[in-house]
Amino acid sequence: MSTPPTFKRLPRAVREQQMLDAAVKVFSRRGFHAASMDEIAVDAGISKPMVYAYLGTKEELFVACLHREGTRMMQAIAGAAAPDLPADERLWRGLRAFFGFVGAHRDGWAVLYRQARGEQPFAGELAGMRARLVEVVAGMLDHALRAQGREAGETDLEVVAYALVGATESLADWLADHPEADPEKTATRMMNVAWLGAGQLLAGVTWHPRVTPS
Repeated sequence: MSTPPTFKRLPRAVREQQMLDAAVKVFSRRGFHAASMDEIAVDAGISKPMVYAYLGTKEELFVACLHREGTRMMQAIAGAAAPDLPADERLWRGLRAFFGFVGAHRDGWAVLYRQARGEQPFAGELAGMRARLVEVVAGMLDHALRAQGREAGETDLEVVAYALVGATESLADWLADHPEADPEKTATRMMNVAWLGAGQLLAGVTWHPRVTPS
């Protein structure tokens, strides 16, 4: 008679991380709907009932993946951009940390910004993470302006922050599809696009449409 598989006893926190690692890989490959708890259990090297016991339903497991990858990303950015640095250095370090995260966690990026984007209620989780990231960037821009004795309206800061975050996310999608690309070089490219424009704004230079006679 065959005997059931045995599993090595591990601390709960370690076992949960194994499950999340496996789930992120499977969700990134299959998407939420096509991913199966059986495949996640096999990749994690555990039984399917254990996945349910530890992390709940497939929906709850997907949300847990979003929270972990989003927390990792935000911690990487927040830990890199010290508030006492010059504005350009803060932005550069934040971008380098962000693209470093994407390069090191391509499956996590796919789950965060590809699989979750069009699925409810996951899209709401993603929107919340993006809002926090926009808030961080807007705060950095505001700090840079105040250091130069200038101020900008809340809406202006928010709009510029959304533009920078959106451009950065698009380039991160490109990086995720090009494993041969260097995350730091990608951050440098984004810094050149972002800072040359932001630097002009911080200096008070703005563009206005030409007035044409009606």
